[in-house]
Amino acid sequence: STIITGALVGGTSTTLPILSGSYTGSSPLPCDVPSTAQAYSLNFTLVPTGPVNYLTVYPTGESLPIVSTLNDPTGTVEANAAIAPAGAGGSIEAYVTQTTNLVVDINGYFAPVGAGALSLYALPPCRVLDTRNPAGAPPFEGTINVNVLGSGCGGTGAAEAYVFNATVVPDGMLGYLTLWPEGSVQPLVSTLNAYAGDVTSNMAIVPTNNTEISAFATSNTYLVLDLFGYFAP
Repeated sequence: STIITGALVGGTSTTLPILSGSYTGSSPLPCDVPSTAQAYSLNFTLVPTGPVNYLTVYPTGESLPIVSTLNDPTGTVEANAAIAPAGAGGSIEAYVTQTTNLVVDINGYFAPVGAGALSLYALPPCRVLDTRNPAGAPPFEGTINVNVLGSGCGGTGAAEAYVFNATVVPDGMLGYLTLWPEGSVQPLVSTLNAYAGDVTSNMAIVPTNNTEISAFATSNTYLVLDLFGYFAP
C-alpha cells in the first residue's frame, strides 16, 4: 500500500501520519497498520525538480538526527528502503534539504508478538534469480514470476515474505520495477527507479502467498534477486 504526500518544503520536517495512510487508486482502502506497530518497513522515493542533498526520516516527537535516509545529488528519481521507528501517534517525520515530492510505500511493520506474528529467519546470501543467464538471454519488459523456494536458496513453504536485494541492469531509462506476491493484483508501488539507465539496487521485503513473487518492469531490463532471509510463523 502507498502513502503519497504533497511537496515537502526544503529545510523543514513534515509529519507523515502512517497510521492513516491508504492505498491509492479509484477506491482508496486503509493500509491496515495497527497502532501497536513500533517500526515500519518503508520504501522512500524522491521525485525532485532538482538536486536534493538528503532526506532524513525519524520518529515524530524526537529531535532531527544527523543521519541520511536517502541522497539525491543528481536530482533524478531515487528510491531507498528503510526501517523507520514509529514516533508520537504512530507518525514519522521527513526532513528534506531542498523542496521535493516524496512517495512512501509500506510493505510491513514490526510489533509486539501476537496472533499471526512472523519472525525473521536469516539465510546465507544466495542468488535466487539472474535473468542475464544463460548467456545471451534477452532482457524482459512487463511481468515475470519467480519461484523463490524452487531456486534452492533455502527457506520453507511456510515463508510469508522474503528479504531481497533487487538489482536492475537496464537497457536504458527504467521508470520503475515493482515486486509483489505472485497471484495478487499488481500494486501501485515501485521497488526502485533507474531513470538514468544505470545499474541500480534496493533492499525489498516482499510478501508471498505461495513462495513465489512477481516482478514488473516498465521497460527492458535484466533483474538480479539476492535472498538474505524470510519471515515465517
